[in-house]
Order: sequence, then C-alpha cells, then structure tokens
Amino acid sequence: MNGPADRAGRPADPSGPPPSRTRSTALLDLSEQPDAEGATATAAPPPRRSVRGRPALAAGLVLALVALGLTLVASLAVGSGDVPFADVLGTFLDPDAENKAQLIVGEVRIPRTLAGLLAGVALGLAGTVMQGVTRNPIADPSLLGINAGASLSVVFAISVLGLGASQQYLWFGFLGALIAALVVYGVGSLGREGATPVKLALAGAATTAVLTSLTTTMLLTDRQSYDQFRFWQIGALNTRSVEVLSEAAPFIVVGGLLALTLGSQLNALALGDDLARGFGQRVGLVRGVSAVAVVLLCGASTVVAGPIGFVGLAVPHIARLVTGPDYRWVLPYSMVLAPTLLLWADIVGRVVAQPGEVQVGVVTAALGCVPFIWLVRRRKLVEL
Repeated sequence: MNGPADRAGRPADPSGPPPSRTRSTALLDLSEQPDAEGATATAAPPPRRSVRGRPALAAGLVLALVALGLTLVASLAVGSGDVPFADVLGTFLDPDAENKAQLIVGEVRIPRTLAGLLAGVALGLAGTVMQGVTRNPIADPSLLGINAGASLSVVFAISVLGLGASQQYLWFGFLGALIAALVVYGVGSLGREGATPVKLALAGAATTAVLTSLTTTMLLTDRQSYDQFRFWQIGALNTRSVEVLSEAAPFIVVGGLLALTLGSQLNALALGDDLARGFGQRVGLVRGVSAVAVVLLCGASTVVAGPIGFVGLAVPHIARLVTGPDYRWVLPYSMVLAPTLLLWADIVGRVVAQPGEVQVGVVTAALGCVPFIWLVRRRKLVEL
C-alpha cells in the first residue's frame, strides 16, 4: 500500500497494483530507461503528450489553414462598401484601373487583410513564446512592457521630433519595443538566479508603469500627438500602406521562424529550469533566443496594427484546448488561429456600425473578454 516497499521494509507484492506516478515521474520515465547493460540512458527532454494523436493534430491544422484561407477571402469581400464578389476576383484575374469596386479591394481591403494576417501571426506566436518562457498563463506583449515602449517611442517621434509620416515614426515604435525588452530582461537578470519568470514579470510590470506615465505626460501636453496617437492606443488595420507592411514583414518572418524552432525547448522549460538543464538545455540561451523572437514579433506587429490586446493572450489557450501542452503543436496552431480571430474581429467591426466602423482593437477586447473569463472560471486551463 505504501509503494515498492512498505514502511516496515517489506518488499512490495509484484502482483499488486503498480505504484502511483507523479506528473514529473511520468514525464521523466521516457528519458531514463535502463539500457542493455543496466545503466540509465540520458536522452533529450521528453515530449509533452498531446491530447490527440499526431495524425489528428495534423488534420486539425490543415482544417485551421482552410479556415484561415476562407477568412482571407471574406476579409476581401465584406465591408462597408458594396463590392460584388466578381469584382474581388477581377482584382486578381482581370485588373481594371477604372473599376471603382476593384480600386476599393486593391487600395483598401488587400492592405487591410495583409495587415491582419501579419499582425495576427506575430501576436499569436509572440504570446505563445512569452507564456512558455515565463510559465505564466496571462503573459502577453504588454507584460514585458513591449507595447508600452513602442507607444512611448512613437509619441516621442511625433510630438518632439515632429515626424508626421507613418513611414518615419513607425520605426521608432520598433526601436522602442526593442529597448523596452532589453531593459526588462536586463533588470530581470539581476541577482544570482538570473532572469527567473517572477523577476521578469515584476520587471515588466514596473517598466510598463513608468513608460505609460511618460506617454501620458507627452499626450497631455501636445494635442497634435494625441490626435495621431489614438489609433496606436486602440489598434487598427485600416491605416497601413503596402509599403509599411513590406517593411515590417521581414521582421515577422524572421521572428516567426525563430519562434517555431523553440517548441522542444519550451517543453523542457515547462518542467522547470533545473530539469531543463538536466536534459542538456541551455536555459539562458533559450530565453535569449525567445526574447529576440518576441521583440521582432511584437515590435513588428505594433508597427503594423498598433497595440492590439487579447489576441496574444487568449489564442495560445485556445490552441491548448485542441493540442494539449505540447509547444511543438501549440506554436503552429497559434500562428494560424490568431490571424483568423483577428481578421474576423475586423470584419465584425466593419459591418456593425455602417457606414462607419469599429476599430479592431475594440472588437477584440469586447469579443475576447467573455470567453477568456469563462476559460479562467472553468479552472481547467492546461498547465503551462
């Protein structure tokens, strides 16, 4: 009753039920199997088991990609203007510069859809990596002060340097995100234990408070910067040109590739730093690469769409409901589900207030808070 040997020292009955195993034991037994000589073999960190098998998860990912493709088509076809679907197809198959409907699709909806796709991919991957590195289920780009740094930098460029063109001040947003992330990681790394999840979260909260107060001070003293900054406070997809998107896209591609390679490493970090080191993982290097990926993704997404909330916070949890805790699947699912969610939020914002529209950041907050609160109250969130 007390395990392999009871408290009196008697050997356990081999015919009895097997001893209960803890979660750590179940995860470790895959890498500590006796070899032919009776020694214990050391292997790579064991994969965290998914809720479903690999074929089912692969099929689900294909379905998610199909849903994303249909969402892209809907984003091009639906809006405040009346554009027949034939003109949407004609924009690609038979362009006509005199066709007003095709001009709406080509000049407004295509850049808007691309902005939603790029920002969604960046936010989904960034939120997943941040939650994996910090082992914090509510981690998102705002936790480490990245959005606050980008916002402060943009306001500084507008109100102090007098930069009015988006192509000029958008890169200040990227630089601000980078500096904020470096400051948070530097402060969180102080001390003997290095950049622990708790220290990173505390450093991010403190940095966010300081940067937000500085941003508010600038906004209150310059009306022009406040008028231009409103979109950055809320988040929008309809204010970016193709040129701006083409400048931000390479950073999202590089950051996305870095994030997708971190699945096994994030699985190891989920077991704790000590166990991850025992499996041969270089924890400091993994966190450093993760930080680079997050900075690239969050900075570029802020450049593209402003500080859109909820997407990077909730999409990883939605993905885990399908895949389980295995980051090798959570990352690609988040990469596909996030732009799907963001674009549908944008579509809703276009049609609910015609002839005007509601900014996508408002819609994501309104639509996302209810299911996320429901997930939290269920108390069945997948353990990070």
